[in-house]
Amino acid sequence: MNTPSLRLERRLLRSGATSVAGVDEVGRGAIAGPVTLGVVVVHAQTPTAPQGTRDSKDLSPAARRRLAPLVRAWAVDWAVGESSAEEIDEVGIIAAMQRALVRAFDQLRTRPDVVILDGRHDFATAALTEHAPLDSSTISTRVVTRVGADRTCASVAGASILAKTDRDAQMIHLAGTYPEFGWDRNVGYATEEHRAGLLRGGPTPLHRRTFAFDASL
Repeated sequence: MNTPSLRLERRLLRSGATSVAGVDEVGRGAIAGPVTLGVVVVHAQTPTAPQGTRDSKDLSPAARRRLAPLVRAWAVDWAVGESSAEEIDEVGIIAAMQRALVRAFDQLRTRPDVVILDGRHDFATAALTEHAPLDSSTISTRVVTRVGADRTCASVAGASILAKTDRDAQMIHLAGTYPEFGWDRNVGYATEEHRAGLLRGGPTPLHRRTFAFDASL
């Protein structure tokens, strides 16, 4: 298993950036609950990430909960943004991710010069350009995409941990209101237990209607 490092982040910082933000999302493939994006900002003086920092999918729930406060303390800045199931139905998953990203960036104290996204698709440039602060006409945030960035870039791995722990905590809490779906175990993904709950009782307001009406998914 690869250990994420700051190799790419430091290369970008040496090329002129003053801060770099790793971004990752969770919940894109769920059928209930929000899509959530984490942002972790680093700069040239940022030390090596806390030991054990990995893509959230490679960590146990207990390890993610242990690492989340360490990542928040390590980062120069961090934020989590989300879009609801209702928004996902209204505008589609990509636009919902863009809204979540903007909400996360609105919480940051400073705007990073470079964003690293996991994957090939740059959904961030249009959102960040459209929602740039009015006084930032000379500021341009560059977006770098990299397949597997959540497994190789420490800032992206840290962002995935923050997004995952935030979203999981919400879904586990909501399982008390909707116990028939097993959200404390599947956090909104389409497991057999979740689909069985849909077949018995139909979707809740927290279900994404596009998927939830087809319980066979």
